[in-house]
Amino acid sequence: MHSPSPLPLVDLPVRRLTRGDLVSCADLSEDRGWPRDEHRWGLLLSAGTGYGIDDPDGKGLAAACVVMSYGPRLAAVGMLLVAGRHARQGIARRLMRHVLEEVGPTPLALYATPEGQPLYEKLGFAQVGRTERVLGRFRAEDGGAASPAVARGSAATTRPAAADDLQAMVRLDLPVFGIDRTHLIARLPAFSDRLQVAEENGELTGYAALWPSGDAHVVGPLVARDTATAKALVTALAATTDRPLRADVDARHEELLGWLVERGLEPGSRTAVMTYGIEDLPGDASRRFAPLTIATG
Repeated sequence: MHSPSPLPLVDLPVRRLTRGDLVSCADLSEDRGWPRDEHRWGLLLSAGTGYGIDDPDGKGLAAACVVMSYGPRLAAVGMLLVAGRHARQGIARRLMRHVLEEVGPTPLALYATPEGQPLYEKLGFAQVGRTERVLGRFRAEDGGAASPAVARGSAATTRPAAADDLQAMVRLDLPVFGIDRTHLIARLPAFSDRLQVAEENGELTGYAALWPSGDAHVVGPLVARDTATAKALVTALAATTDRPLRADVDARHEELLGWLVERGLEPGSRTAVMTYGIEDLPGDASRRFAPLTIATG
């Protein structure tokens, strides 16, 4: 009796992922040379919706991605990964088409690597910006310890966030991101190793989080009234870790990028910010310095 022929990869069913798939998602990251980042996968699978295709050989996941919904006005696609053994077989396109069907008329945003950008362009995404990654050991100005209070040119002071800062952070974030993302901000205290706020005359003027990824600490999100305030937040966060720092900075913030390089971080990979069904990201890009992660838009 003949066994049924296995379905081609592009015809395999897509299913919803749960936190029970966390290890398989981390395995997929590792397979593609990324940090395992189980910590980040845990956040994404709890705050967003994961989609995956099971490996027909029973070896975990063949592909996965996460959709972070911000209501009917925007959703972000991230962590689209295909196992190396199944690369270039149409499975990424299969997964993205499923996502497009699931979200319906909701506009989408994503951060595309140079390798992934051609696929997204064929699906109708358009580039609207880019980010630049910097990574390295942060050197405090004048070679001294980073001050928690001041960055040159800023009147803002910074301090660790308290529980009663969350509402103010949400109010600050809304015009910057353009859409309510309370469901993410509320998770930052538990997700982050450090959460810092900037304030002036009792008013919150910025906030930033520091969270672990592999051997590094990532700065993100980084939301600030101006570049000087962004520098103050980074300086304060850097003083709390011995790990290298990593940040994916909006390329429009050339002054911050140049300062980070002066402080010892080195330029790395670039990603294209792309949208589908909307001409540009909502919100105020002048105060949006870095995302929480390029997996959340």
